[in-house]
This record gives sequence, structure tokens and C-alpha cells, in this order.
Amino acid sequence: MPATTEKEKEKENKTGALDIIFGSQHRSLKALLNRSSKCSSKLLNSSDGDTSNQLIACLSAFANSVVARCSKILQIPAQELQQRFETELPESVKQPSSYAKNFLEFCSYLALFQLSRRPDYLSKKEFRRLSYDVMLAWEAPDAESESLTKETTSGSNQQSEDEDGWSLFYSSSTKTAVQVDEEKTVGPEAFARIAPACAAVADIITVHNLFEALTSSSGHRLHFLIYDKYLRSLDKVIKSAKNASGPTLFSNLQLVEGEIILDIDGTVPTQPVLQHVGISAWPGRLTLTNYALYFESLGVGLYDKASRYDLATDMKQVIKPELTGPLGARLFDKAVMYKSTSVSEPVYLEFPEFKGNSRRDYWLDICIEILNVHKFIRKYNLREVQQSEALARAILGIFRHRAVREAFRIYLSQYKSLLAFNLAESLPGGDLISEALYKCLSLLNTSAIQDDVPVSSSAEQNLKIFPVSLFTLSRHGLILQKEAVMNGEAIFPVGDVWVGETNPLEMAVKQSIWHKGKAEAAQATVDQVKVEGIDTNVAVMKELLFPVIVCAERLLLLASWEDPVKSTVFLLLTGFVIIRGWMRHFNKGKPLEAFRVTPPPHRSAVELLLALQDGISQIEGIIQAGNIILLKIRAILFAMLPQATDTVSFLLVFMALILAFCPIKYITILILVEAFTRRMPLRKDSSDRLVRRVREWWIRIPAAPVQLIKTDSKKKKK
Repeated sequence: MPATTEKEKEKENKTGALDIIFGSQHRSLKALLNRSSKCSSKLLNSSDGDTSNQLIACLSAFANSVVARCSKILQIPAQELQQRFETELPESVKQPSSYAKNFLEFCSYLALFQLSRRPDYLSKKEFRRLSYDVMLAWEAPDAESESLTKETTSGSNQQSEDEDGWSLFYSSSTKTAVQVDEEKTVGPEAFARIAPACAAVADIITVHNLFEALTSSSGHRLHFLIYDKYLRSLDKVIKSAKNASGPTLFSNLQLVEGEIILDIDGTVPTQPVLQHVGISAWPGRLTLTNYALYFESLGVGLYDKASRYDLATDMKQVIKPELTGPLGARLFDKAVMYKSTSVSEPVYLEFPEFKGNSRRDYWLDICIEILNVHKFIRKYNLREVQQSEALARAILGIFRHRAVREAFRIYLSQYKSLLAFNLAESLPGGDLISEALYKCLSLLNTSAIQDDVPVSSSAEQNLKIFPVSLFTLSRHGLILQKEAVMNGEAIFPVGDVWVGETNPLEMAVKQSIWHKGKAEAAQATVDQVKVEGIDTNVAVMKELLFPVIVCAERLLLLASWEDPVKSTVFLLLTGFVIIRGWMRHFNKGKPLEAFRVTPPPHRSAVELLLALQDGISQIEGIIQAGNIILLKIRAILFAMLPQATDTVSFLLVFMALILAFCPIKYITILILVEAFTRRMPLRKDSSDRLVRRVREWWIRIPAAPVQLIKTDSKKKKK
């Protein structure tokens, strides 16, 4: 008994501050809720009778406190908010099982929007605290779920206490904070439902990746310390972007209307940016906007005229990581290559740093994001507000990516990117995300001005979706389209989050994330079998091509007539094929004309050595890629992925039947028609979709394992 009493006292000492504040209210509310299991609209007035302290029976004590704060922000009594919820939203979101959670969403979306209309709301503690508390309340909106959450938490706390005695000596302050106050952490579902309500905080396409990035060091539970640090960093990034468009820099770059500076690098002497053109390199300042890259070479105390590298117009741009070094040597993997029809030769932008290539990777990601959003705009022929909303979504994604990078120094893989359009390009089935996003953008409406719009997924609301990202940028002083800002000043923007419902864009994201696991697992096998060095890659390729080499040796054996019977049969079959006309001579005895080749321009010895090094690197890359193809074919042949093997088997059987029963001329005509009509307007979308599906299928196939056996050097010497 004494031991039990001591443990109970320890648990009481570890109770959070919010439990102490709302403990008495919770006990009285729980007694009333036990009498009725159904959620009713009855209000329980507190002892002082103040309207602001009115409690709703179906909500937990903490959820009631959150609703009271929302009521105070909106200057609307909680009872009136509940009446609006009852009358304005469809019956599907008012079911007893989800009533409390949906009503909490309704109140919080209204309150968060009202707070986000205020200047510098990200820097206000009220917004940061309320948005986080709404997530906490969402996980336990009613008394039943609140008590269940407390029991689970106390059980985990007891287990943790038994294992390590509540030790506070953790490797990081984040883990320590989460362990000390484990009851006040947020899970992924609550974050995904509440955070996208503010377009600056999260995007519904990347919200799950954002949660993983923020909780990578805290056991996948979000603590307020991490969330608060993220919002402070985001506020700092947005303000720096706003201040970057100063009069001096604006005049140097000659930006057009609606062009926003997203980031600048190369202004610090210890972190320069070098532009390589040919074998020359110049330091300077690099600027990214939502339309182009600008590089200003550093002159004598001043910057020269900026070179503009377009990202918006279709100029066959190619942006990829590249190796650079002195005099054009390929030594350091710290550069980004830009190539398009507007430049005569590729431009290399190097980001020198002592360790790693995080600067290069960051600039590569954000440049490709701008390139991808303009590809998306051109593909769906977006205009005016739709185009501005797509650009605003990409810009806010870059701000979030930069905020997480500066606050937590986290590297994100391609499948966990915080950039929406990059993620749509890399995820399996990402084209479905793009299509769902286009459907949402096609429903944009900024002409109807209303004071308040109910946040539901009813058919009426589907016709009243507003450009929330565009309005968010305008509230932060970053104007993309002035007309839309004027028309939308009094509008409640209904965007990606709907009360109690999942919109089509969110469903497409969840479906793509479901396929992401297989792609990541297959990519991990590919990374494992990649080896460095030409000699090692050649050795791997020889082993993979061993069956082909054996076939060639057998053909040579037949040609040597060591076994006359086999050689005779082979000769007769080959002669029959030739006599039947299956192999024809196209030249028919005409003299062969000389093959004309234009020699490359004369190069110096240094340039020849650099070209040789570049050629060797390209050959190594080709051999490496060939090995990956052969290893995946080997995996299909040995059924490492049975579904892929079955698919290939059915395809080969189908092709065999066609070759067996269809004349060659018809097959040739079919191939010709298919190849020449692939880019027709009628077939372009379906052809692109088919190519993407085949590419995604190929990516999901794992590579067969490779074991490198090192020879014993001592035996070699003997």
C-alpha cells in the first residue's frame, strides 16, 4: 500500500498545467456526460453565468476551453456558433460519433482565419498557441476520448518510468521536452487536419512530410517547442523575402510586376556562389524569383548587370546536379547545371562549402520547384487567378522548405519533399495529385464577395473555393495579382480543408503516399548495388552479361565445326531463313558511300584531358545505369517481385501470340502508326500517362543483390 501511494503521488506531480486549470470543470462535466451518451446541443452554464464560459456538453473540458477562445476571437457566443454549425452544415458532419470533432474544426477554422487576417500573425503567441491547442483538442474532442487518451498516456508514462526511471539525460532538448510533457504532444492526423487551415503553415499535399520532418527527432509526436520554433522560423523567412525586394536590388534586377524574390545567396564572403562558363569562374550574387534565376557577377565593389536564366517559358530547360572544379575539372559535387535553348552552352552555378553539399541541394530543389510549377501551368493552360494561385502555392512551399532547413538542418529525400510540385513529379501516381489540384483550381471563384462562408464539403461549397494561398501572400505584403486581392478582401477563403470531410486533393495524396513505400524500398536496393569505379562496374557488367557471352561462345563453337552435326543443322537453318527472304540486303550491291563526319574544333592539351575525364565519367555513369537495368531484369527473371514477373510473363505470351498469328507487315504498320501518333493532341495525355505508369512500375522493381568478392592480395603475389 505505501508503494502504491507513492506512485500515485508521483503521477499527480507529473500532471500537466492544463489539467490543473480545467480539472474542476472536467469533473463536473464528466458527471453530466455519464448520464447521457448522445451529444446534445444543451449548454452547461458555469457558476458565474458568463456567456464566454458556457460549456457544450459533447465536448471535453479542454475542447470547451478551445471553443471559448475561438468564440472570444470571433466575438460570437459559443451557443451562436453551435447554431450556425447546426443550420449551415450538412447532416453528414453532424453524426453523434463525429459531432464533437467536426464542431471543433468548424470553430477553429473560423478563428484561425480571423487571426491570420491580422498583420504579423505568425509572430503572435496567440496564434501559435491556439493553433497547437486546437490540434491537442482534436485528438480528444469529447470526454470519452479524453479519458482514453489520459489512460494511454499514463500507461506509457508508467512503462517509461519502469524502464529508465524518468531520466532527463537525453541526447537532445527536444526529446527531453517530449518525455517530460508527453501528454501535450500532437499526432499526425490532428496536424494534417488543422495545420492546412492556414495556408502559410502547411499545404495539404506536403503536410504529412512536414510532420515527419518536424518530428524526426521526437518520436513522431509534435511538441509545442518544435512547432513554435518552426512558426518563428517561417515568420522570419517570409519577412526576409518581403524585405529582399528593396529599391536597390529591385532596380538592379529589373523585376516585372508580380515577380517576387524568394531567396538570395552569395552575399556572404564565406559562402560565395561561383558561375562557371567554359573554364572560367566568377563569384557573384544569385537570386531566385518566381519566374527566373538571376546571377550578378561581382565587380570592383559593385555587382555587374544580372544574367537572367528563365524558368517560366518553355525553353527545354534542364536543371540537374553537376561536378565542377578549377579550369572546368570535374572534382566537386557542389554545382547546379542550367541548360536551355536561350544559352549557347551550359551554365554551372557552384555552391562551395567545406562539408557536404546541402546548399547545392537546397537551391537545386527550389529551382526545380519553380520550373515544375510553370510546367504545370502550361500543361493545364492556367490563366489569371488560377495561375497566381499555383505560383503562390509553390512560393509558400519554398518558404516552408527554407524555414525547416534553417531551423532544424534536416535533409529531405525526394519522396519526403516539402515542395508540392516536386513531390507530385516524384511520387508514384503523382500525376493524379496534379489532376486533382487542377480540378480544385478550376473551381476558383473570386467574384462573389461574402462576409462568411460555411466550411463544409457540400455541393454548394464546391462552387465557392477561393485562392487561399494567393490571399495569404498578399496579407504578408507579397503581391502577385492586385485585382484578386481587392476582390477577396472580405471573403472567407474556403480552401483545402473541409469540416468533417476529405476533399479529392487529399484523397489523391493519400493514394500516392500508399504507393510510396514500394518505390522507396526498390530505390534502396538500387542504391545498394551502385558501385564506384569503371573497373568494378565493368566486372559487374561482365557477370550480368555472362549468359550472352556464353551464347556468343557457342556460336563460335558452331563456326569451328568441332561438332559437325550441330554445325550442319545450324547452317541449314540459317540458310533457310536467308533463302526465305527474312533477311534482305538493303544496299543490293551498290557501292557504299563514305560516312561524313565533321571533326570537333581544335583543343589544347588541358581541354583534351578535361574532355577525357568528362567522357570517362559519362561512360562510368552509362555502365552503372546498364548494370541497374540488368539487375532489375535479373530480379524479374528470378521473381523477386512476383507481380512484376507475372506481368512480364503475360506480356511476353501476348507478344508471342501476336508474332505467331499476325503477319510481319501488319505488325510493322501497327508499330509505325503507334510511334507517329503518340504525340497527337488526341493521344498525348493518354500516352504521357502510359509512359509515366510504365516508369513508376519500373521504379518499384528492386535490383537483384550484388556481392563484391575481394581477391586475396597475398595469394596474388604468390
